[in-house]
Amino acid sequence: MSTIRLKTEIPGPKSKALSARRAQAVPRGLSHGTPIYVAKAEDAWLEDVDGNRYIDFAGGIGCLNVGHRQQPVIAAIHGQLDKYLHTCVQVTPYEGYIELAERMNRITPGTFQKKTLLVNSGAEAVENAVKIARAYTKRPAIIAFEDAFHGRTMMTLALTSKTHPYKAGFAPFPGDVYRVPFAYCYRCSYNLKYPSCDLYCAHQLEDTFKRVVAQEEVAAVIAEPVLGEGGFVAPPPDYLRVLIELCHKHNILFIADEVQSGFGRTGALFASQRYGIEPDLIVTAKSLGGGLPLAAISGRAEIMDAPSVGGLGGTFAGNPLSCAAALAVLDLFEERNLLQRANELGDRFQRRAREWQKCLPIIGDVRGLGGMQAIELVKSQQTKAPATEETKQITQFCYEHGLITITAGSYSNVIRVLVPLVATNEQIDEGLDVLEAALLSVCEKGTAAQLARA
Repeated sequence: MSTIRLKTEIPGPKSKALSARRAQAVPRGLSHGTPIYVAKAEDAWLEDVDGNRYIDFAGGIGCLNVGHRQQPVIAAIHGQLDKYLHTCVQVTPYEGYIELAERMNRITPGTFQKKTLLVNSGAEAVENAVKIARAYTKRPAIIAFEDAFHGRTMMTLALTSKTHPYKAGFAPFPGDVYRVPFAYCYRCSYNLKYPSCDLYCAHQLEDTFKRVVAQEEVAAVIAEPVLGEGGFVAPPPDYLRVLIELCHKHNILFIADEVQSGFGRTGALFASQRYGIEPDLIVTAKSLGGGLPLAAISGRAEIMDAPSVGGLGGTFAGNPLSCAAALAVLDLFEERNLLQRANELGDRFQRRAREWQKCLPIIGDVRGLGGMQAIELVKSQQTKAPATEETKQITQFCYEHGLITITAGSYSNVIRVLVPLVATNEQIDEGLDVLEAALLSVCEKGTAAQLARA
């Protein structure tokens, strides 16, 4: 039975009315990927205020890996509601914060002793990771990567690569941030090919220390193991290991930003595990809270203890409801086979997308790890010119036909898949059918017949 149910034109009259109210009440800087307004959600689907039902391939930008409104998470929130909502952990602490920190210390990569700080958002977690790294190393500089996204606060915008819409008009940004190319093999900054390149981009870090910033000034290198907003770029297997070796050679910390790649999205609890690395600090958020705001910085105990007493904190950081939800989320990962499911969903996507790539010249690259999958759209597979306008048309076609998708990439030409890991095979196939129809809608006539033959 179909999950998608469309009762009105999209957007429907109630969504249009809310859009008009929004235009009067909300600043234009707050964008929205679709013009529909949600009334309820369960598992891997959403229903709007007009009664239209959609399959959700966006998952709240990766915040709902365990699915919308999972009952164990709801029950944990209700249980906490009956006790208290807020006391501020810096005034009157509570056990839930400690229990979650203990759990994070156990499950994050690394056999060393760890400690965890809880905050509200991924950007806040990145900010605190930078503070901790600087406090520990007594060094000012941070190295980030091209195509990286680390948040929208001023420090995290300095770390973020993409200019429009994130950075334009908000300068100046904090200094002592330096940027180097990431292992984006499809668009290699050095026009090389893996593996014959011998990970040239990773080894160029040494050249950065000679030509850009002295290694003794660098506190940390921060990287997303798989780029999120930058286009779901998964680097070659040994890339991150080489980076960490170079960092530790110069007593530089390595911070893994797993805000989007964490909590099962790549088929392991953390993408770092897929690459066999142990970051000095790891930043997590999004799906940790099961839909509630929560983020964490976990890392080597001696590094985490570097800031002085009172140097870290926040009024709502580690909110009791969010902690309760997160503990239930971690239980779900232990009790249900969600990591295997992420890999199954990824394989299912890859099979369809590879067939599309053979027949549809608009698809330049198919890539991803586990359930973190994407297609990069181009005007030509030879020139790789980004198909930015076509990508907008495809996402519009999708939501008009019952599928919620979101884009990514420095050129906004990547369609990424962040479907909740509880989605059924039937829902995945139904969603992919819509995406296929959307791709065909912007391609030349005749490609549909080619795809059918394939």
